[in-house]
Amino acid sequence: MGLNGCCSCVKYLMVLINILFWLIGLTVVIVSVWMLTDPTFMLSMTQSYNHYYIALYVFLAIGIMITLGAFFGCWGVCRESQCLLVSFFCVILIVMVAQIAAGAWAFHNKDKLDDIVRAAVKFSVQEEYGQSTMSSRTVTFDTLQKNLKCCGADGPGDWATSRFNNVDRTNIVDIAVSSMNVFYNIPESCCKDDLKDNECEMSRRLKFGGPLNVSIYQQGCVDKLIEIINENWITIFAITAAVILLELLSLTFALSLCCAVRNQYYKA
Repeated sequence: MGLNGCCSCVKYLMVLINILFWLIGLTVVIVSVWMLTDPTFMLSMTQSYNHYYIALYVFLAIGIMITLGAFFGCWGVCRESQCLLVSFFCVILIVMVAQIAAGAWAFHNKDKLDDIVRAAVKFSVQEEYGQSTMSSRTVTFDTLQKNLKCCGADGPGDWATSRFNNVDRTNIVDIAVSSMNVFYNIPESCCKDDLKDNECEMSRRLKFGGPLNVSIYQQGCVDKLIEIINENWITIFAITAAVILLELLSLTFALSLCCAVRNQYYKA
């Protein structure tokens, strides 16, 4: 015997909510896989290489759990199964707790964002760019510089002491002393888009401590990257809060349906 009355309305609402969860979970999974397989995704520059992939795998796991929870919810409502509804409740509760914990951590460390991003981008410029073992990092940074129209972490001068120029990091003092005679190269992605064929190649060679060529981007990438993140910070929190509220509503409905199914079973 099926549920009726108010419980029937709750059933339809649960189905609609779980369709939304299924879409959200599928979107999270697709975006996670895209970010894992696309080496040019610029967000990877905001933290260390290993931390970025750990965060993505966690993000992917949450997406899979939301999709799985939506399946349990829809099937549990259609079958009026307490077991499936309890499974839905447990899965969504775990996801919600993880989201709240992640949101609390992000909000608490919001003031440290500048330092985290600056350290990650600086390290990429000085240690990772151009290295054969970090080819994906090189492609990502080239994409970052082209799209944001920037060069280096704080400016083009960062490349003077980068491994990209085969600099021995232990001899930076010696380089500074002989700076009047030292030249260094910057990546092609630092050149402005409207340059002619050979202008970029000629503009890429700079003198250590000398004036910057007007044909290359003058601003560093850190400030632009932080600006983009700050602009989208409120949007990210608003979407997360809306999803958490939807999850709270679905947990309430799931409990209500569980109680209704149990009461119906006892009456039968």
